[in-house]
Amino acid sequence: MAPFIRENKEGIGYWRVAFLEEQAPVKAFYSSRAGGVSQPPYSSLNLGLHVGDEPAAVLVNRRRLAGVLDLPLEGWVVGEQVHGNKVALVARQDAGRGAVELAAALPGVDALVTAAPGITLVGFYADCVPLYFVDPVKGVIGLAHAGWKGTVLQVGSKVVARMATEFNSNPADLLAAIGPAVGPCCYQVDTRVADAVREHLPWAAEVLIPDGPGHYRLDLPRANFLELLAAGLKPEHIAIAGLCTCCQADAFFSYRAAGGPTGRQAALLSLLR
Repeated sequence: MAPFIRENKEGIGYWRVAFLEEQAPVKAFYSSRAGGVSQPPYSSLNLGLHVGDEPAAVLVNRRRLAGVLDLPLEGWVVGEQVHGNKVALVARQDAGRGAVELAAALPGVDALVTAAPGITLVGFYADCVPLYFVDPVKGVIGLAHAGWKGTVLQVGSKVVARMATEFNSNPADLLAAIGPAVGPCCYQVDTRVADAVREHLPWAAEVLIPDGPGHYRLDLPRANFLELLAAGLKPEHIAIAGLCTCCQADAFFSYRAAGGPTGRQAALLSLLR
């Protein structure tokens, strides 16, 4: 069975992260761009309040998705997402942070962890890599936003370390899913980015593909997979969606495909008990 399964309910398109849901008491999803009310260039299920879309339209979209997935907006928790590697510990009292107001998001944060059932960790993406984490032994979940900067800053490892510190999670027990993101087929970077990758990631040679003078193709999903292996996860505990947001710009918002303003998908992860 595919790790990410495409579904549609009431006109809302999304992917269910079956790899996680079948092994742990969680709900895990990744939205598509279909089924919302936002107008171009954000058409139609834009879930990002930070991209210039009409806030009222974004809130309609969020409420629609929340209803279809049965993950009430009141339980959503959102980080500011600054392309860093800061991980926030989310408590029950954080419920609703960033759900309806951008200013209420957890500041300076690109990753979230919690052991609180009923809290939905939410991140927003348009080519960057969504990283889902589940500890089925300790009952802990985590979600990270990893663009090239977050990948270089090893945000995935930071989540694993935070789960170990706060909840005594064993990395060998963790399950992880690497969601839809821009693939090496479409992601060309310059020497500045390539140099940063080489400086910080020992596996740079495996994820940088020469693509003409001063240019490379960067495999962000693979880079994060290798990062999670280095953090102690077992390879059979990591699933990769294998879906390129740029190639499939009809299904996904893609900053690279749009070449300018566009909407955002959401990754959602919630612990059931």
